[in-house]
Amino acid sequence: MATGYILNRGMLTLGIYCQRVGSSISLTQVRGKKRWMKAYTYLMAKKLKLEGPLPPKPRWQQPNWDYHAEVQAFSSRLHENFSLELLKTAFINPCYLLAEQERRKQLGVDMETTALLLNDNIHLSKKGSAFIKSFLTEWCRASFPSLPDKGVESIVGHLQSPTVVTYVARNLGIEDLTMSAEFPVPDDVLHSTFMAVIGALQESSGAEQAGLFVRDFLVSQLIGKDLFDMWAVVDPMGLLVEELTKKNMPLPEPRLIRSAGESTVLPLYFVGLYSDKKLLAQGPGETLIGAEEEAARVALRKLYGYTENRKPFDFSLQKQHQRPLLQSANSN
Repeated sequence: MATGYILNRGMLTLGIYCQRVGSSISLTQVRGKKRWMKAYTYLMAKKLKLEGPLPPKPRWQQPNWDYHAEVQAFSSRLHENFSLELLKTAFINPCYLLAEQERRKQLGVDMETTALLLNDNIHLSKKGSAFIKSFLTEWCRASFPSLPDKGVESIVGHLQSPTVVTYVARNLGIEDLTMSAEFPVPDDVLHSTFMAVIGALQESSGAEQAGLFVRDFLVSQLIGKDLFDMWAVVDPMGLLVEELTKKNMPLPEPRLIRSAGESTVLPLYFVGLYSDKKLLAQGPGETLIGAEEEAARVALRKLYGYTENRKPFDFSLQKQHQRPLLQSANSN
């Protein structure tokens, strides 16, 4: 009669089941957790519950980290010709220097003999921020010549906002190289570090290459973004009247085109705006006022050239109007 049993502790660890049939012994791999796994998992879960998760550590405090090699790899990965000294300076924030000096004081290190021979990135950050603002302003005016100044300022402000800049910076790996007193790196520190990287690139490779970098990584964040998500217009109909007056066009006249479900809790209205008996735009809404405002926004998008079916942005390497834009940005 066949009997099954565990051969020894070594086979228990390997999860091997031994079966004897007559005079022969067959070994079969079986599934299942090891005996020590249950107790170990219980202890680790209890420790995690009592002590909580370990605080995150920056990458430069972990083993197998070569900062110089990582900075070189960052430059090569982006296919940019950075000056390594400027790039290292761009990653050093003032908060890191203050925290390092305080740490040395607590350790009793002589500050005169072991002074920190490092420069912070304040100068590079200011230079990069001014360059980005100037370049984005000129790019928006060249791409959307009919857009008013408030619209240009809104787009530039959106692209320079901490939300967009920190999103781009984290995806480029800038957070891992940023020397900061806190980790995870705060958004304001990461924002200034990204600006400093742009300033370092401008000094290393010139304004043209820095402009291409800003165009590729910041301007590309406009893809799929609606104009009025960035520009908060309180009275779109009033703005449309103002724009049509500048163009000497008749004032818009709203007309109800069609409707559905008027007697239900979810009505739908389509309002069209006519100027000189020509349909400017139409828009839907749950109320007549809402549909009129949406139609006004659609008409404004057409006037400003910021429609969904507009010509895609040109991200090619050679661009005819790129050089004057960069020269104008560099002059500021």
